[in-house]
Amino acid sequence: MATGSGGSIGGGLASNHDGQEAASNSAQSGAAAAISSVPASGPAPSASPPVLGLHREPMYNWQATKSSLKERFAFLFNNELLSDVRFIVGKGRQAQRIPAHKFVLAAGSAVFDAMFNGGMATTSAEIELPDVEPAAFLALLRFLYSDEIHIGPETVMTTLYTAKKYAVPALEGHCVEFLTKHLRADNAFMLLTQARLFDEPQLASLCLDTIDKSTADAINAEGFTDIDLDTLCAVLERDTLSIRENRLFGAVVRWAEAECYRQQLPLTSENKQKVLGKALPLIRFPLMTVEEFAAVNPKPRVDYIDRPRCCLRGEECSINRFQQVESRWGYSGTSDRIRFNVNKRISIVGFGLYGSIHGPTDYQVNIQIIESDKRITLGQNDTGFSCDGTANTFRVMFKEPVEILPNVSYTACATLKGSDSHYGTKGLKKVTQESATGTKTTFLFFSSPGNNNGTSVEDGQIPEIIYYT
Repeated sequence: MATGSGGSIGGGLASNHDGQEAASNSAQSGAAAAISSVPASGPAPSASPPVLGLHREPMYNWQATKSSLKERFAFLFNNELLSDVRFIVGKGRQAQRIPAHKFVLAAGSAVFDAMFNGGMATTSAEIELPDVEPAAFLALLRFLYSDEIHIGPETVMTTLYTAKKYAVPALEGHCVEFLTKHLRADNAFMLLTQARLFDEPQLASLCLDTIDKSTADAINAEGFTDIDLDTLCAVLERDTLSIRENRLFGAVVRWAEAECYRQQLPLTSENKQKVLGKALPLIRFPLMTVEEFAAVNPKPRVDYIDRPRCCLRGEECSINRFQQVESRWGYSGTSDRIRFNVNKRISIVGFGLYGSIHGPTDYQVNIQIIESDKRITLGQNDTGFSCDGTANTFRVMFKEPVEILPNVSYTACATLKGSDSHYGTKGLKKVTQESATGTKTTFLFFSSPGNNNGTSVEDGQIPEIIYYT
C-alpha cells in the first residue's frame, strides 16, 4: 500500500500540516464542547461513517435518473461505482476504506492533482491517510463532489485541518465562517488557540476582538487555562483589554497553576514564575492600586509596562443626575460621595464636576470609584481641572476605564481643593440614558452613609458620570 505522503508531490504538499495533527486531535474534544449547543450546518456525518453505507451494486442507466451534472457527481460520492482509488483513512480500528474518483479529486484540489498526475504520482490503488479523521475526509469529499457543506461541532476543527491539508480554501472558509458565527466570550480563547495553530488570521482577529470586549467573561471560561504560552502573551500584549490589571493578574496566576500541573511541578511561587517566563513582564503592575499591588507576593523584580489598557468602543455617553444648578458649595478636605448601581456592564471613564462661582479657577481633585460592599478602590486619579466660572460641568477623567458590573453597589467619590463652586439640586434617584443604537442604561442613585460633604441624591457635587457601554 502507498501512503498519502508517499514520494509524490501531492504527499509533499499535504505534509505541510502534519505537525498540526496532534494539536488538532487533542483540541477537537474541547472545540466540540465549546460549541456543542450549536446546530450543525446540514446533517452532520456520524463520527465513524460505516463502510456498509457505500453504494456497491451497479445500476443500469443510472445517469438517466440524474437531471444535472451536480446530481450525477453527488451520486458518485462515497460510491464504488466507477471509482479508481481508495483511501484508508484514520488509524487502527477506526480506519475506514473510502472509495473515490481521481478526476473529481484532482479537479477540486491541487494536492490531489499532484498526487495523481504529478511527476512523482502514486500508482497505488489504495492510499493510507493515518493523520485524517474519516468524518472530516468524507466532509471534504462531499464538498468536492457536490458543493454540499456538512459541518458540525464534532467535526469542524478536523474538517478545517483536512481542508487546509488538501488546499481546498472554499471549504476552509466555510469552517471559519461556522466558527465565527458561534464565537462567544466563553470559547474565544479556545478558538484563538486553534486560529493561531491553523494560521487563520481573520478568525484570530475576531477572537481577540471578543476577548477585548468581554475580557472578564473570557478569562473566567474553562478554556482560558488550557491555552499555550504564546497565545497568553499575545493577549497580554494588548492595550485594549477591558479589565482591571489585578483581575487579569489573578487569571494569569490560575493559568500558571494549570501549567505547573501539566508539567508536574509543585505549586511554588518560583515554579509559577518559571512557567510564566516571558508572560510575566507583560503584566502591568504599575496600573494596580497600592492596595492591589500590596497583595502581590512575592514582589516582581523586573521592569514592567505602565501603558494603560483602554478598550473604548462605540459612543461615549454621559448622564446628569441634577435638574437645576445653584451657587456656593464649599470644600474643607471632606470627600463628596454618592452611591449608585447600573443595570448593565459599562466602563466609567470620568466624572463631570461643577466649578467655581468666582470666575476662572483651578482645582486640585482626587476622584475614585469604590465597590461599596467590599470597600475596594477600583479606580482613582489625583489630578486637576480648570473652570471658566460658568455653571457647566467640567470633565475629570480616570487614568483607565473602570469596569462596572450590573446590580453591584459602587461609590463615586471626589475630593476637591479650591474655592466655592456651583452645585446641583432637584436630584433624580433614577436616570436612564438611551444610546444611538437604542440600548438603555439605567442608573439608580443612593445617598452614601457617613460624612459626604453634604452631597446626597437631592443636592451636591458629582453631577455627571461619563461612560462607555
